[in-house]
Amino acid sequence: MTFDSPTRLSPNTIALHWIVALMMIGLLAVGVYMTENGVYALYPWHKSLGVLIALFVVLRVVWRMLNGWPTAVGNYTSIEKRLAKIVHWVLIVGTVLMPISGVMMSGMGGHGVSFFGLELIAPNPDPANPQEVLPLNATLAQIGHLVHGWVGYLLIGAIVLHLVGALKHHLIDRDGTLRRMLGNEVQVAS
Repeated sequence: MTFDSPTRLSPNTIALHWIVALMMIGLLAVGVYMTENGVYALYPWHKSLGVLIALFVVLRVVWRMLNGWPTAVGNYTSIEKRLAKIVHWVLIVGTVLMPISGVMMSGMGGHGVSFFGLELIAPNPDPANPQEVLPLNATLAQIGHLVHGWVGYLLIGAIVLHLVGALKHHLIDRDGTLRRMLGNEVQVAS
């Protein structure tokens, strides 16, 4: 197992970053699309991929705890350092909360949760009207719904800030931060 060095990120760090990033961006985009347009046919895919990303998120959090945060490549102002730390924490915590709140919303709401056809939490159909479901716990379902919605939009904002920061590092600072996240070895300012 290779850990990060100041000049090069480990293959684990890079793979987990890009897998979680691309899946989360895709799930957020699909989630907004489904919500805005009432496209319910995508929910089974959204839920299955949400369960899958939860596995990668757990691996990423464990890896971050074992490996620590990457060393900054350049010298930055205290405001840049503080903003970067806040954005990174929002990204980590947000990627943990999204799958949990999604399972709470759907599972406790009586809709069930399946993983590519494998039933993890069974739906709870209403005996009087089998086309409808009865919540298993309406309060937890509502909390999950609120958290999923608010954290989703918070994550979108954090992702935009993260992308802007990456572009600033690459185009303005030219410090190698983005190249390092793509697997290259870089010089670190002393």
